[in-house]
Amino acid sequence: MNCCFLLCVDLPPVGPDDLPLSLLEMGCSGRFELITHPLPKNRPLPPHSTLPHGLPPTCLDLKTEVEKRFLRDPAWLPVHDVDDSFHKFLQYEMRHKEVDSLLHCSLSPLHSGLSVVRDPTTGMLLDFTEVLLEDTGLSAKNSLSLQRQPGPPSESLRGSNTNYPFLPAGMEELTLEQIKKKSEREEDIDFEKDLLTVPPGLKAGVDFSDKGRVSLLLSVNLLSLLSTFDEIIDALPEEKEGVSRKEETVKLPRTNSLEELGIKPSANTVHLSEQKKNPQQEDKGDLKKWAVPVDISSPCDDFYKRIPDPAFKYPFELDVFQKQAILRLEAHDSVFVAAHTSAGKTVVAEYAIALSQKHMTRTIYTSPIKALSNQKFRDFKTTFGDVGLLTGDVQLSPESSCLIMTTEILRSMLYNGSEVIRDLEWVIFDEVHYINDAERGVVWEEVLIMLPEHVSIILLSATVPNAVEFSEWIGRIKKWSIYVISTIKRPVPLEHYLYTGNSTKTQKELFLLLDSTGNFLTKGCFQIETNAKKERTSKHAQSFGTKNVSQHNTTASQDRAVWQTLLNYLSQRQQTPVVAFTFSRTRCDENARSLTSLDLTSSIEKSEIHSFLQKSLTRLRGGDRQLPQILLMRDLLKRGIGVHHSGILPILKEIIEMLFSRGLVKVLFATETFAMGVNMPARTVVFDSIRKHDGTGFRNLLPGEYIQMAGRAGRRGLDATGTVIILCKAGVHDMGNLHAMMLGKPTVLQSQFRLTYTMILNLLRVEALRVTDMMRRSFSENHRDTQAHEKRISELRNTLSSLPPLDTEGQLSDILSYYHTITELLITTETLQRAVLESVNGLKALSVGRVVIVNNSQHHNALGVILQVSNDAVNRTFTALIICEKGNEEAAGDDQSNKAFHPIYSTSLFIPEGPCSHTVQKLKLQDISAITTKTLKVIPERIIDNYNKRQQPRFRLDPPGQAISTATQELLRLAEASPNGITTLDPVNDLHLKGVDVVEGVMRHRVLQGCLKDFHCIHSPTFTEQERMSVQEELDKLLFLVSDQSLTLLPEYHQRIKVLEALQYVDSTGAVQLKGRVACQISSHELLLTELLFENTLSPLAPEESAALLSCLVFTQNTQIDPHITNTLQEGISQVLNVAQRIGELQRDCGIAQTAEDFVAQFKFGLTEVVYCWARGMPFSEIAQLTNVQEGTIVRCIQRLDEILKEVRQAARIVGDSVLGSKMERASLAIRRDIVFTASLYTH
Repeated sequence: MNCCFLLCVDLPPVGPDDLPLSLLEMGCSGRFELITHPLPKNRPLPPHSTLPHGLPPTCLDLKTEVEKRFLRDPAWLPVHDVDDSFHKFLQYEMRHKEVDSLLHCSLSPLHSGLSVVRDPTTGMLLDFTEVLLEDTGLSAKNSLSLQRQPGPPSESLRGSNTNYPFLPAGMEELTLEQIKKKSEREEDIDFEKDLLTVPPGLKAGVDFSDKGRVSLLLSVNLLSLLSTFDEIIDALPEEKEGVSRKEETVKLPRTNSLEELGIKPSANTVHLSEQKKNPQQEDKGDLKKWAVPVDISSPCDDFYKRIPDPAFKYPFELDVFQKQAILRLEAHDSVFVAAHTSAGKTVVAEYAIALSQKHMTRTIYTSPIKALSNQKFRDFKTTFGDVGLLTGDVQLSPESSCLIMTTEILRSMLYNGSEVIRDLEWVIFDEVHYINDAERGVVWEEVLIMLPEHVSIILLSATVPNAVEFSEWIGRIKKWSIYVISTIKRPVPLEHYLYTGNSTKTQKELFLLLDSTGNFLTKGCFQIETNAKKERTSKHAQSFGTKNVSQHNTTASQDRAVWQTLLNYLSQRQQTPVVAFTFSRTRCDENARSLTSLDLTSSIEKSEIHSFLQKSLTRLRGGDRQLPQILLMRDLLKRGIGVHHSGILPILKEIIEMLFSRGLVKVLFATETFAMGVNMPARTVVFDSIRKHDGTGFRNLLPGEYIQMAGRAGRRGLDATGTVIILCKAGVHDMGNLHAMMLGKPTVLQSQFRLTYTMILNLLRVEALRVTDMMRRSFSENHRDTQAHEKRISELRNTLSSLPPLDTEGQLSDILSYYHTITELLITTETLQRAVLESVNGLKALSVGRVVIVNNSQHHNALGVILQVSNDAVNRTFTALIICEKGNEEAAGDDQSNKAFHPIYSTSLFIPEGPCSHTVQKLKLQDISAITTKTLKVIPERIIDNYNKRQQPRFRLDPPGQAISTATQELLRLAEASPNGITTLDPVNDLHLKGVDVVEGVMRHRVLQGCLKDFHCIHSPTFTEQERMSVQEELDKLLFLVSDQSLTLLPEYHQRIKVLEALQYVDSTGAVQLKGRVACQISSHELLLTELLFENTLSPLAPEESAALLSCLVFTQNTQIDPHITNTLQEGISQVLNVAQRIGELQRDCGIAQTAEDFVAQFKFGLTEVVYCWARGMPFSEIAQLTNVQEGTIVRCIQRLDEILKEVRQAARIVGDSVLGSKMERASLAIRRDIVFTASLYTH
């Protein structure tokens, strides 16, 4: 300060009596030195300095600085505000509004740049050349291209909801031809007569009619100027079209770039597109397979030759499947690794991360569960160092080369065009079988569809039966190969046992049910059953497990006894650690609490557990450390017992996981989520029961669920085999159920794709992407074999072009209407026949001896007699004797020729031209086109035996038996007696079907048959057009199948668009409006939240009331306790319910299946009081007393609520409601405290 003080003093000029003194400042230390040499006359004494740039600047006058920065600078106080504060300010200082300052026009980008020419050998700079830059106007707001300019740094990580996403792989941008192609609504515009002179919305306009200018424009022949450009003239087929297009170019400069795009690179574009299409064209003959199964049965001996310098070195020898996956990664291919639990799938993920670090690119690792993300963050952080984490509430090191995140965040980044995607090389999807999750499975499909072309995919999954089918789908939509690598067996085999523990004899006895080689042993079950029968009659039966086989529930004391004996037995045999899967959170807690006398840890282990607990709990506030759940768990953990389910506090769950992985928790009572979310193998797995409640009712475990949980047994490198034990507390389980559960096929990957409003709005705001593209590429539409259809379409088009054109002159003038009548008649007949065959009376009529008319690929209107009817009610088949031509007994006829030969509707029966032969075939229901009124007496066994005998080579030439000959002659006689059609059973009169559809169908059938004789075309000698019509019909069907109109979800899409239009989220043209842009910002319950925002429901509420009200969006349980809340909050709840009711009714009116009651019922207000009190600062121990909801559930709901508050804050800013935005921020700050938002142990 002394230095500054001296500098601020104004020194007077040197007087005659003054001494020649001056000050020299020595560096920055504040020391000064006197200089006494004389100075020139009349000069003040300047302070000198040894600093290179002089002394530091002096302090300005504080008042002047404040006035300048806060009162005069428009950047600090906007001049254009019209609120009270601005008017008060105007009283002190007059300022003028500067309208020009509101206008900001960014500089247009340069169209050329300088390129350096260097000497190729020395690298010396020789020259500069000017090069034209393409796509200079592209930005995140108008383009899907990776060539666009990067957005602002603030949007680089999460992107912005006004950004375009990058172009998804497999979706082609529109070609020039597609853009030129006019849609139904477009029309040719005459740029002289049809232009509007008054803009829409304005009363007056400008008349541009200038005769002189028009004549001048007409007098110039633009094509004559371009005559040298032959290729351009060739590209414009008609002169008139060329002129109009050029005029467009002059009048509307916006199309200028489009024209250049079409003209300049035309030759190259065709060449490139041909190059790209060639591989597919080569494969068209044998439809390309995108999924490539990799053989891992033989060893990969040349692995180290092919990869001499791997990106990551492992301290152990890799398995064959790991080596094969790494080879594919080195080739930058996508892989699907479906491996058994604990086989080592993570090796593949680690190698991809190491490879991207080597390539200086980025990797994203996605997991379905936040807990798994945190765990992987810790694992990868210790391995690679440069790792970041993005979850709903945590953001650590977002600039890292490897980012770990939940799949929802990756979806949001893809839709919002995050700049991270540019540098992305790999996306690793862990636990892909989670795609079967009904609620969140759709997110996986969206992400897989939206990923750009330069990003490769690594899918890690448990063993699934349809890995190849799933990979085929991904490959088809992405247009690249997916290599499927599956393990054959578990690295640590499992042994499955049953345990009853229902007597002193069986307390220490396990009954082997499935050995490590996969043999199912029923011997153990018989032993258990006989023991159980004996025990039921003994006095011990009261205190031990089995009393009644049919009884599924046991008492708490019985449970405790069984667990006590089993765990003591396993502990003695050193079979710990044990994971005990229990399908009820309450049962988990009760089982753990009941084992009061069980102590499984040594004194050293107790000390280690105590110190770890103390260290971990230091991050909690004093009051939170005394929560009942923490005190209970502290006692259990010291004895080696843990509990893991969603009701446990997150920090406690992490403590338990870490102690378990260190081998200090010997017994862990867990629910199913432990098997899905956390990679923690054990020595033994115990199933408390094999029945679970799935939300609708109790059922047995599915094979996939059982395998996922049982797979936790057996630690690689530590255990020779893993032990799985199923408790038989309430009697022996049914052997059939056990066999199906243990040896059944795991659950197949199934599409859970559904349309959401967020998805629709995100795609509608980008013109180049369509919702139908997303639907067509979903896994649910994988059955559409578009490749095969398109191949057939091209064949049919070639056939059509080779056929003569349709003649509709003279007698053939009504051929089209004849064909349409025939088509309707065929459809009506088919519908009636289906109704007959599905009816009880119809099936009764199809008994042995009934004569039927057969139509399939081999027979056309051939008579047959039924010999046998199968017992299978689902796929019922009928063995029948059918007459046919000699030589056509085998079913290997040419399908195409048969189809082409009988296209027109005909009731004429088949009569062989030569000798009559016969065949015995199994017919499906659809092969029987009519049931006649006739029956024959036949001996089915003789006919079938004789026919089968004559199929053997040595009896092939034997004459048919008497029974067959008689039946064949009878059928031929019936056909010859009624060549134009035999009488069939009438659905209404004979079979007594009284349905409205059937009666109307019969009447319509008679009318159509009556119409046929009135047509003239059938009398024409040249009536041979039927082939062309049948080809055209098949072509139309296939074109429909490959079009968007055949999409399963298309009707629902139109219904949801109606809802969005009614609520004004989109306009009638599909353009996204302000409400739609706000809804894009919100990830769940977007309609309700947006409506609440626009109806100002949250404005009158205090921040803590807003948070409490919005808790209904994250809480899903039913509670019995009625919350005590304020009147304003009560009003808010009724408003929310009213809005939800209105949206529910609108959805129902637009055709969506969900009822209004179901829509409203999903919003639960059981946590409103808890959240309100928490936001007001009440300690956690007290709010836990307000409800019967478990502590872990409360914490998870408040954490998710914080994410919703952030979304509402963003949405409020888009709308311009800064007051609500700041209120949401205050609400977020109020709930972000103490135990609810304690940092994860994995991340610190």
